[in-house]
Parts: sequence; structure tokens; C-alpha cells
Amino acid sequence: MSARRPQPRATGYRASQKPGRPGAPPYGGADRTARPWSSASAGPRNRQGLYYDPAYVSETDDREIREWLATLHPIWEERYSSRNPPPPGQQQRRLLRPVYWLGNWQFACLDYYHPPQGILNRCVAAEPYPAVLARLVARAEEITRKRFSPADIPAGWHLNTCLVNFYGDRIEEGRRIDAARVGEHKDFEPGPVASISLGERALFQFVRSARRGDQADVVHPQWLDDRSLLIFGGEQWKSRTFHRVLRVDRRAGCRFAPEIPGFETRRVNFTFRFVPDEHIVPLAELTPDARADVRGYIEELAPYSAFFRDALARADAKLPERAP
Repeated sequence: MSARRPQPRATGYRASQKPGRPGAPPYGGADRTARPWSSASAGPRNRQGLYYDPAYVSETDDREIREWLATLHPIWEERYSSRNPPPPGQQQRRLLRPVYWLGNWQFACLDYYHPPQGILNRCVAAEPYPAVLARLVARAEEITRKRFSPADIPAGWHLNTCLVNFYGDRIEEGRRIDAARVGEHKDFEPGPVASISLGERALFQFVRSARRGDQADVVHPQWLDDRSLLIFGGEQWKSRTFHRVLRVDRRAGCRFAPEIPGFETRRVNFTFRFVPDEHIVPLAELTPDARADVRGYIEELAPYSAFFRDALARADAKLPERAP
């Protein structure tokens, strides 16, 4: 899900390099009858602080999301910057996969949102959700409020930030390099997290490790199917365990737009979280050094996004940015 701050270690898995089945559609999921390993026929399942629906997204909503995805310009971010330099002995590195954010953009070089200390100049106002995602998020919030303990839902909680992760292969000198994994980490935004998956199924695991480098103890594995919803929260799943994506299958031959140079996407994941609204600031209100660190990314996004063109113009003019 989130590609952030591997803790205590980044664990990878190289999936099979066998290509997808012949005749698979260039963009979109294969029919479910060709995937006997799918749990899509099962109904929603939940336990305290954990909910999974393998068939949450309708075919109509799936098509609408894919049409919207084709309009995006995902970017490759560098992990560090002048303001947030690499630790001693480490070098600058690019994130494992291209990403896109909605609601607010938590640039890797600003070190993400990490309360209680890391809350200022971390979350830059970004594009609002498209209508189809707004509908799906509203339903996910209703499910959460009905099925989760009120003690696990903080005041003001709403899923106002979304990381869009593109899982697939990097193409380097004609070679495929699997980038469809995420190491052990935690999502530090308060309250429950919701995750919607499209495309190839992914092996998602909650794990525990005593300290860095130890073998992870798998607490709960969950295959995330095409068009599924996972919600998790509370002490057990947010505080006491890490989570990771161990691998993403290739069996259905899924491919996604947009075309990303040097990358081929077979799964897209939307991870929705909550950032208190007062901690989300327009680009123009970032500190000058933080704004300088992310300016190159904003300039890359601006030709494809009216929102970021406007944000950049307002930052340059030092004018207050209007709310989206």
C-alpha cells in the first residue's frame, strides 16, 4: 500500500517473470472466470478493526476509474532533498514506483506526515477526488463508522488523502525489473485506513518484527483481489503491527493506462487516510526551503493539471491559494 518509510526493514519478493496470458486486454482486468484463485465470490468479511470486501467496486465504477487514470501523469520522486538529506553513508535514491496523490501530496523529500512531530510543511494541497472515488470513499467511511469501534475513530476523521500506487515492472534496457512490492511499514496518519485495489491480486500481510533485521512474524495474510476494499484500524492493526505487499501476481494479464515511460502497470492501489485539515497547506504557504524542494515536481505536474498550474502561479505571485 503505502511506499513509505520501511520499518524495520524493506522486504522484497521477485515475482515470476513469465508474461501475462496471450490475448489479455491492454488495459483492464481479465474476466474473473479465468482466475480460480480469486476470492471475489465470497462476501464481505470482518473482524475487530479489520474489514475486507473482495467485490467492492462495481464494473461501472471500475471503468470510470480506468478512464480517469488514463488522464494522470504519475511522477517518479526522489527520496531525499537538500532539506531532508540522506542518512550518513546513504545516497539519493528514487522511489520504487511512480505515484500520484489526491487531497494532499505528501512528497517523499518532505518526509511524509508523521505526528506528533512531523506535521508541519509535510502535506501540500492537491487535486480533489474524482466523482467516482468520492462516492467509493463516502461508502467506505460509512462502513468504517458502522463496523469499527468509536474509540478507534478520531475526532474529525474523514478519508481526505489518497496515495495512488502503480505496481508493475520497470523496463530497463529491455529487461523487466519487478517493482510490485512494498516493504514493512506503518501508516502514521490517525484513524482507520481504507485501501481499494484494481488489477492483479496482491499478497498483503500484517507482520511483527522485534527489531530491525529480524525475521518477520506474519500475523495475518490477505490476498487483495481486483476491485476489493480493505479497511484496517485500531491498536492491533495500526499500532502493534507493520504491513507490507509481498508480491503481485501476473496471472490475469492486467495492464493499466496511463502510459508511463520505462514502466508497465499491472495493479493500481488507492490508499485513503486522514490528515487533519489544518495540517494541509497550499503550495504558497510552505516554507521557502520546503517549496524549493518540491518545485521541480510541481513544475512537472503543472502541464497536465490545472490545479497545479494554478498552485504554482499563486506561489510565484505569493498570493493566498483558494480552496479547491
